Amino acid sequence: MMDDKNYIAKRVAKELKDGDVVNLGIGLPTLVSNYIPEGIEITLQSENGFLGMGPAVEPGKEDPYLVNAGGIHVTINPGGAFFDSADSFLIIRGGHVDATVLGALEVDEKGNLANWMVPGKMVPGMGGAMDLVTGAKKVIVAMNHTAKGNHKILKECTLPLTAVNAVDLIITEMGVMEVTDSGLVLTEINPAYSVEDVQNATGATLIISKNLKQMEPQN
Repeated sequence: MMDDKNYIAKRVAKELKDGDVVNLGIGLPTLVSNYIPEGIEITLQSENGFLGMGPAVEPGKEDPYLVNAGGIHVTINPGGAFFDSADSFLIIRGGHVDATVLGALEVDEKGNLANWMVPGKMVPGMGGAMDLVTGAKKVIVAMNHTAKGNHKILKECTLPLTAVNAVDLIITEMGVMEVTDSGLVLTEINPAYSVEDVQNATGATLIISKNLKQMEPQN
């Protein structure tokens, strides 16, 4: 059976459209590059300064000079470009990124995002997340539905916020939720779970879409 992280990443990849410029956050979102559908050409952008990131590098073939913003070894596609981070953030702040995929510590029914700080703990900082969630045209949160049994999708975030009303879509191993003015709409569900299972794992009241679809089986 496919593990949760790869299952989520595979589903996220279906949201990307041909010709999109996409930024992938560190951690789980980086796996999305391994599942870009055939016939779809995506340009992956990294805030440390390049366009044209390719699939994950094979073990033993790492280029010590080629890493993403999280310091993880990556590959570059033919035609890729390198530049300084100042130019990279001009791309982001200028609204030229079609979609960004980020992880989260918490996200709530209003689309508020908390993904950079847990009070009392040492953390690396916000990085480019604040710019990405305000500059990208579409913000997708890709994460496990819960953390050690604790809700991550809430009525209201409790941790310091990265951005307000910024998230458009939440994709977890349990389902796909769209952020709307009325609240979180469950549009797709993993067939391994019931609607009741998803609701019990969620700290906000879900609106169940009349056209609720099943995700691909997790196998």
